[in-house]
Amino acid sequence: MVAVEWQRYAEQMAWLARDLAGQDSVQATLDAISSSAVRLIDGCDAAGILAVSKGRSVTLALCGDMVAESDRLQGEFGEGPCFDAARRVDGQRLFRIADMSRPQPAWPRYSRAARDLGIGSMTGVLLYTHEEDFGALNLYSRRPGAFGEDIEAAGWLLASHAAVALATARTVDQLEHALETRHAIGEAMGILMERHELSEDEAFGVLRRLSQDHNLKLRDVARRVRAGTPDGG
Repeated sequence: MVAVEWQRYAEQMAWLARDLAGQDSVQATLDAISSSAVRLIDGCDAAGILAVSKGRSVTLALCGDMVAESDRLQGEFGEGPCFDAARRVDGQRLFRIADMSRPQPAWPRYSRAARDLGIGSMTGVLLYTHEEDFGALNLYSRRPGAFGEDIEAAGWLLASHAAVALATARTVDQLEHALETRHAIGEAMGILMERHELSEDEAFGVLRRLSQDHNLKLRDVARRVRAGTPDGG
């Protein structure tokens, strides 16, 4: 990228940071990251976020019709650049395949299948903070040579903003979930206290006993009590 293009890209990254911060859930943030990659990265026809859980590939978000099949094939074959990046194979945090039409010895089965999918070139970067990995952000182009050396810096900028946004979204999501759980338990305790003339400690003891007896989480017991189901009270 020439200097003017880098200035424009930096401005776009600033707007992206604000956009990601405004998403109302972790999934919305993931979706916004993948769609923003297609919109902001020159030559990018599709993008997705792939994580690996217990040896299985999990598509967290996608934008473009080739992403889901690419992720599925990498999981099926147990090989592929996105699969390796998400697992940090050899400490890899970024990959770039300039021409997928050429043989890829590291991923022979996947590279043949990728060509059949119409993938010309690929690049990917790990989404991570100091505390956590979120998977790999993978960019696809139908054209060989679409991603030059500049993509490494551009990808890192995008991934850095994305990872921070994901960490924030997850923290907010966890806090909201904790507040909802606390609210549900408080309401359930109030119902038990009024219905059975129990003290606060006694009502909480009932919820805890039901949780243990039915092997349910406390918040699920609380929801049953609030719904008036027989197991809840």
